[in-house]
Amino acid sequence: MKNEELVHIAHRWIEAFNTKQLENLLSLYHTQAEHYSPKLKLRLPETNGLIKGKDAMHQWWEDAFNRLPSLHYQLVRLTPYEDRIFMEYIRHVANEEDLYVGEMLEIAHGLIIRSAVFHR
Repeated sequence: MKNEELVHIAHRWIEAFNTKQLENLLSLYHTQAEHYSPKLKLRLPETNGLIKGKDAMHQWWEDAFNRLPSLHYQLVRLTPYEDRIFMEYIRHVANEEDLYVGEMLEIAHGLIIRSAVFHR
């Protein structure tokens, strides 16, 4: 993919997340996409941090949006490379310490097939 296309997908992802437009966010993902997050591992230990498919992602993000209405990501940097883009952002939630996050989106045929979150 061209870098411009990867950057466009990442901007659409950030916009959908920050406006809590769940269907727009999910439309960026392949039906059988996988998502890994340390927060998943803590909140839902049985997943070992990994969920698969749009239904599981829908449940995960819907719960996050409902529990954390002030959740917002401040984009710091995008680094595209071949079929993936690495996003760096700051996670803001009221009454919580800000968290610096890295997230890799792997893309095939214009859809995210795998995403992985990295933070301490």
